[in-house]
Amino acid sequence: MDNQRHRSFVTIWTVLGGSLTIGILFITFRGIELERFVHILQKAALGWILVLFLVMPAEQLVRGWKWRQILFDIHPVSSLKLFGAVMAGYFANMVAPVGVSPLVRAWLIARKEGLKVSTVLVTTAIERFVDGMVFAVLVGILIAVYVLPDMDGNLRIGLSAAAGGSFLLFFGLFIFLFHAKSRITDKQTFLGRTLSKFEERFFKRLSGLTTGIAKGIVWPKSAARGAGVVSASILMKMISMTHFLWAGLAFGIVLGGLDYLFIMVFSGFSMIITRFVRVPGGGVIGSAIALKMLGIPDEEVLTMVALVHAASVVTTVAVGAPTLWYGGLRISEIRQSI
Repeated sequence: MDNQRHRSFVTIWTVLGGSLTIGILFITFRGIELERFVHILQKAALGWILVLFLVMPAEQLVRGWKWRQILFDIHPVSSLKLFGAVMAGYFANMVAPVGVSPLVRAWLIARKEGLKVSTVLVTTAIERFVDGMVFAVLVGILIAVYVLPDMDGNLRIGLSAAAGGSFLLFFGLFIFLFHAKSRITDKQTFLGRTLSKFEERFFKRLSGLTTGIAKGIVWPKSAARGAGVVSASILMKMISMTHFLWAGLAFGIVLGGLDYLFIMVFSGFSMIITRFVRVPGGGVIGSAIALKMLGIPDEEVLTMVALVHAASVVTTVAVGAPTLWYGGLRISEIRQSI
């Protein structure tokens, strides 16, 4: 009964969130000229669209390589296999938008490589913490060197607060995790006792939880691999910045280099905020608003946003769905678990 009630709540909240997203997009593009919109679509340069569709999976392939560097001292896994797990996680989020992506990718790799899910899951958290810190630093650079559009002071203050808070949060979590590693398996500590109680209460499902988590708290022993993790995170952000470069070129729109960083930052924070309240489409809304702030006409904004979103969905389904099926995890099982 409780699970049924929870699933009903998630479904209702997802529908409400989706309706809110549609409403915001309707308000954003209510003044669009349909005839001009169709004309722009007809003039699209297919070559740049193809580049966008190739860049999307390339970014996640870099994520797979980055994840490999973190996992390497625990158990070497091929970048392609990790890339497939990443895409499968994104696909799972599409069919069950409640943040199951890290758990799905951890489950797939743990099953294939004979590891504990908790071990692999912690490595995904470490990878995300690094991403969060790199993103916050890039926001700081943007604030320092970029003239923000329509700035009355509030946008700069808001981004500064968000960047500082994000960096402190992710850096704090990163330090806490490694500081707590020795305490997790020690039943004399509060953390160790708490995790042990969970393990005892849910023995069948959480057997080996404490040792699994402790094993997953790892940073590459090789300095080159450690630097590779940070460098890959930076490279991913650079690739992400080009999404609207290729989409814009397809419709004859070219912006300044830092404009693309602004779009990535604004849409990134929009995605974080909307994920927190479980409202889908935050990245789409954020990127649309950012493009409008840069003075791009509504028709071009809609074509660019739609193209980037379509490229993301198509590549996620094309790679993620087969990986999920091959890994033996069914969509129905994901839905039943929420």
